Amino acid sequence: MALKKGSFIHNRVRNSKNRVPVVSLLVISVVVPLLFFASWGGKSKPIRGNKNLLQKQLQTGDWRKLTAIEEIEDLFPEEVIEVIKAHTHDDSGPLNLNRVGQKDLSSSWVWENPTDIISNGEKQSYQRQRTDNDEQDTISGQSGVYSKKEVEQNSEGVKQNSLEQENSLNDESLANAIANYSIGDNPAKLQRRKLRQQRREKRVADLIRQDEEETINLENSAITRSKAVDSAYLGKYSIWRREYENDNLDSTIKLIRDQILMARVYASIARSRNSVAIYDELMKRSKESRHVLGEARLDSELHHSAPEKIKGMGQVLSRAREKLYDCATVTKKLRAMLQSAEQQVRTLKKQSTFLSQLAAKTIPKGVNCLSMRLTIDYYLLPLEERDFPNQDKLEDPNLYHYALFSDNVLAVSVVVNSTILNAKEPEKHVFHLVTDRLNFGAIKMWFLNNPPGKATIHVENVDDFKWLNSSYCPVLRQLESAAMKEYYFKAENPTTLAAGFSNLKYRNPKYLSMLNHLRFYLPQVFPKLDKILFLDDDIVVQKDLAPLWSVDLQGKVNGAVETCGESFHRYDKYLNFSNPHIARNFDPNACGWAYGMNLFDLKEWKKRDITGIYHKWQDMNEDRVLWKLGTLPPGLITFYNLTHPLNSNWHVLGLGYNPTVEISDIENAAVVHYNGNMKPWLEIAMIKYRPYWTRYVKYDHPYLQQCNINE
Repeated sequence: MALKKGSFIHNRVRNSKNRVPVVSLLVISVVVPLLFFASWGGKSKPIRGNKNLLQKQLQTGDWRKLTAIEEIEDLFPEEVIEVIKAHTHDDSGPLNLNRVGQKDLSSSWVWENPTDIISNGEKQSYQRQRTDNDEQDTISGQSGVYSKKEVEQNSEGVKQNSLEQENSLNDESLANAIANYSIGDNPAKLQRRKLRQQRREKRVADLIRQDEEETINLENSAITRSKAVDSAYLGKYSIWRREYENDNLDSTIKLIRDQILMARVYASIARSRNSVAIYDELMKRSKESRHVLGEARLDSELHHSAPEKIKGMGQVLSRAREKLYDCATVTKKLRAMLQSAEQQVRTLKKQSTFLSQLAAKTIPKGVNCLSMRLTIDYYLLPLEERDFPNQDKLEDPNLYHYALFSDNVLAVSVVVNSTILNAKEPEKHVFHLVTDRLNFGAIKMWFLNNPPGKATIHVENVDDFKWLNSSYCPVLRQLESAAMKEYYFKAENPTTLAAGFSNLKYRNPKYLSMLNHLRFYLPQVFPKLDKILFLDDDIVVQKDLAPLWSVDLQGKVNGAVETCGESFHRYDKYLNFSNPHIARNFDPNACGWAYGMNLFDLKEWKKRDITGIYHKWQDMNEDRVLWKLGTLPPGLITFYNLTHPLNSNWHVLGLGYNPTVEISDIENAAVVHYNGNMKPWLEIAMIKYRPYWTRYVKYDHPYLQQCNINE
């Protein structure tokens, strides 16, 4: 109606040719209604200004007023509307006069343009919809075109949804929900959006929970592994233990130790200055503090009188400081105490190294007792009862032959027992045991008393090998030399801790035993065999080893598991590459391998004269300039480019020195090797690896019980 009225006035003005009344009438008929509707709208937002106004008017159902506002906006150019918008900054919209009466604006108000203005394209789409579908009274928005009936239904859904939200949301959350609501969101879409949001929140919660569970599992795994290692070797302190999660659990202990240290300093100064009273009181308080401290490692382990003693010691130290403190003197005393402590540490390290080597290389009391009892019983047997059955299988090349050289009856029993129990055809396995004269009777008696099922066993004395003498064997000749005797038996005073450790390490009794070097004479010991599997006495067999005999060594002599990593267990670790003989013939980065489980092709051995190669290099190393003592360095030299790598699952090493060997690797290994000082039959063995060995020990056997060998 406003549009028609404007057109009628315009025609009259044009006919009368009077322009002044036209302008006045235009102002009265257009601007006044505009201001009226704008002021009547209060704080409501127009469709063009913000989409939230349409939603609010949808809830009231007042369509005529909305249409009137749109028609008024159509009378002005787009530039005029933009100017009105740019100068209207409150939430009431660009056509609101009530803003003048608002008194709640803050002095720090930030003026910004509205952000929810409908785009020009959406406005044009809305106008086209009104032109083409005038009779349907349609409304265009961001989400599509709706009829009046649809919008009214949508409005009812909005009202119902708003009532539900009022019961669960506060005013702020309700306002946010209404502001984020779109015109085209019917109840079904709103429900789908709600479900999507719930699913998204659930996924986020699940991911957070899984991450927390994984972190907890990793921490628990590390804690379990750290507790499995004997604290006697790694110390009582471990950052993975629960009680050490707090960094200040030993702060009181540190304070007591600091007080004791300063008491020693002031006591020394007091004695030099004849301050007897202070000296006596300091020594008395120091004794009390040491008594309170005891062996506590945590504050919770301290005696309940610790706070009182700390207070008393503090008072005495304060008086001593007032009377005796001199910076130069205190510094001198502390330096002397530091030097003394360093000397004590070096001495203790040397003693610890010696004792660890001693514990690793000596025979336990129980094992020695077992050997003596078995030896006595063996020589009490009649001669006809000292032989093993099935001796005709000893040279059968179609069977599985094992070579085992040892003087430890308990260790040998575990190797044989574990191999037989895991063998699928034990009757095809033949064990060739070689020991020294002292243990020959003990090992024979053990297997006579505990026969290995259907397997065949044979025990020999290394002293019966008459061909093994100093004229043939370079090692025996070198052991008889004066220089070697001096190296082994003459006491020396090393200048450094590293030198002392090296001397202790290589002064090992096994280097004096031919049992350790007999591995280089396998064709001489077993002249009629074609292939043999060499085993150390500190291994445990966990799977059937028969498939090893079908491995193709591809013309190589030795089949072994390689032990090299990125930068360790390579040839330069064992050999002296500063020597020209070593540098010319070997690659320092060549991969090392391990003794302990080795498959030897004795036919190829004889063809390549492996024993002769060993003799050549052993003669060159008489002065120990090519390598230190041991059998692995000459083995690496002798079998250089003659070793075929086996799958690592056949042989897992490190159970005698490495506490980080993976349990999964141990479980999947055919052979596990306790190489290192912590042998499983010693008290210093690592507890978490020991059960793999003890499961094959017959602790209920009378011999073991008599010698107090317990699990």
